Amino acid sequence: MSTVSVNQFRDNLERLVEKAINNHEPLRVTRRTGEDFVVLSAEDWEREQETLYVLQNSDLMKQIAASQTTHRRSKKAVDLFY
Repeated sequence: MSTVSVNQFRDNLERLVEKAINNHEPLRVTRRTGEDFVVLSAEDWEREQETLYVLQNSDLMKQIAASQTTHRRSKKAVDLFY
Protein backbone atom coordinates (compact mmCIF):
# COMPACT_ATOMS: atom_id res chain seq x y z
CA MET A 1 0.00 0.00 0.00
CA SER A 2 1.39 3.38 -1.00
CA THR A 3 1.39 6.24 1.47
CA VAL A 4 1.13 9.99 0.85
CA SER A 5 0.66 13.02 3.08
CA VAL A 6 -2.68 14.76 3.17
CA ASN A 7 -1.08 17.72 1.36
CA GLN A 8 0.20 15.45 -1.43
CA PHE A 9 -3.23 13.86 -1.62
CA ARG A 10 -4.95 17.23 -1.88
CA ASP A 11 -2.53 18.45 -4.56
CA ASN A 12 -2.88 15.27 -6.65
CA LEU A 13 -6.41 14.20 -5.78
CA GLU A 14 -7.66 13.23 -9.22
CA ARG A 15 -4.52 11.31 -10.23
CA LEU A 16 -4.24 9.45 -6.91
CA VAL A 17 -7.92 8.49 -6.85
CA GLU A 18 -7.74 7.24 -10.44
CA LYS A 19 -4.64 5.21 -9.56
CA ALA A 20 -6.36 3.65 -6.53
CA ILE A 21 -9.40 2.74 -8.62
CA ASN A 22 -7.64 1.53 -11.77
CA ASN A 23 -4.87 -0.43 -10.02
CA HIS A 24 -7.12 -1.80 -7.26
CA GLU A 25 -4.51 -0.55 -4.80
CA PRO A 26 -5.52 1.18 -1.58
CA LEU A 27 -3.79 4.44 -0.71
CA ARG A 28 -2.94 5.44 2.85
CA VAL A 29 -3.14 9.17 3.52
CA THR A 30 -1.29 10.45 6.57
CA ARG A 31 -2.36 13.46 8.59
CA ARG A 32 -0.37 15.59 11.01
CA THR A 33 -2.76 14.57 13.78
CA GLY A 34 -1.83 10.93 13.25
CA GLU A 35 -5.36 10.01 12.20
CA ASP A 36 -4.63 8.42 8.83
CA PHE A 37 -7.25 7.28 6.35
CA VAL A 38 -7.34 4.91 3.40
CA VAL A 39 -8.69 5.55 -0.09
CA LEU A 40 -9.93 2.60 -2.13
CA SER A 41 -12.54 2.04 -4.80
CA ALA A 42 -16.09 1.16 -3.84
CA GLU A 43 -15.69 -2.13 -5.71
CA ASP A 44 -12.60 -3.05 -3.68
CA TRP A 45 -14.32 -2.03 -0.43
CA GLU A 46 -17.30 -4.25 -1.25
CA ARG A 47 -14.95 -7.18 -1.95
CA GLU A 48 -13.24 -6.61 1.39
CA GLN A 49 -16.60 -6.61 3.15
CA GLU A 50 -17.63 -9.85 1.43
CA THR A 51 -14.34 -11.49 2.40
CA LEU A 52 -14.72 -10.41 6.02
CA TYR A 53 -18.28 -11.77 6.06
CA VAL A 54 -17.18 -15.16 4.75
CA LEU A 55 -14.22 -15.37 7.13
CA GLN A 56 -16.42 -14.52 10.11
CA ASN A 57 -19.13 -17.03 9.17
CA SER A 58 -18.08 -20.42 10.54
CA ASP A 59 -20.74 -22.30 8.55
CA LEU A 60 -19.47 -20.86 5.26
CA MET A 61 -15.87 -21.63 6.21
CA LYS A 62 -16.85 -25.25 6.95
CA GLN A 63 -18.57 -25.49 3.55
CA ILE A 64 -15.48 -24.12 1.83
CA ALA A 65 -13.22 -26.58 3.65
CA ALA A 66 -15.51 -29.49 2.75
CA SER A 67 -15.58 -28.40 -0.90
CA GLN A 68 -11.79 -28.20 -1.00
CA THR A 69 -11.51 -31.70 0.45
CA THR A 70 -14.00 -33.06 -2.09
CA HIS A 71 -12.13 -31.33 -4.92
CA ARG A 72 -8.78 -32.78 -3.83
CA ARG A 73 -10.24 -36.27 -3.56
CA SER A 74 -11.90 -36.11 -6.98
CA LYS A 75 -8.72 -34.73 -8.54
CA LYS A 76 -6.73 -37.65 -7.12
CA ALA A 77 -9.30 -40.09 -8.51
CA VAL A 78 -9.12 -38.50 -11.97
CA ASP A 79 -5.30 -38.56 -11.85
CA LEU A 80 -5.42 -42.34 -11.35
CA PHE A 81 -6.94 -42.75 -14.81
CA TYR A 82 -4.42 -40.58 -16.66
